[in-house]
Amino acid sequence: MILKSFALYIIIGITGIITFIIGYSINDYYSTDRTPVQPIEFSHQIHAGTNEIPCKYCHIYTERSRHAGVPSVQRCMGCHSIIKTESPLIEKLTSYWETKEPIPWVKVHNLPDYVYFPHKRHIRAGLDCKLCHGDIASMDRVTRVSSLQMGWCLNCHTQRGVKNGRDCWTCHQ
Repeated sequence: MILKSFALYIIIGITGIITFIIGYSINDYYSTDRTPVQPIEFSHQIHAGTNEIPCKYCHIYTERSRHAGVPSVQRCMGCHSIIKTESPLIEKLTSYWETKEPIPWVKVHNLPDYVYFPHKRHIRAGLDCKLCHGDIASMDRVTRVSSLQMGWCLNCHTQRGVKNGRDCWTCHQ
């Protein structure tokens, strides 16, 4: 009897620990102020802000895919094979180009695998990237400014008058 009670407490304890770990890791998906260090310190403030390069120039899949995509090394080298080539950051970029390796960017706006979010439908509906991603053009290092949790998304849909399944189907077909 005592062994059964002890085993039950062990199982409850292990379940609690596992639940805490899963909850903690899932919470990172939604935390705001997430500002990971990138393999190359890329400044959106210089590129999108000062130089006014549109989001869609680098994130080429926004209008036709579920994911916006990150720029390929080739896209970056299109400019940086002639611009600021002596910069240590561009030299690091060039090393990825020469070794034919992709840049291992760290996702800032990462959603759980079970979430289906199509960028293309939101872009086609005329929504500005700033709505979800904040004023990226003013950021040296990208920071997540929205939780992107279901409640946050539903609030946005409600504010825009998407009220029922039929209205949702207008965009989500």
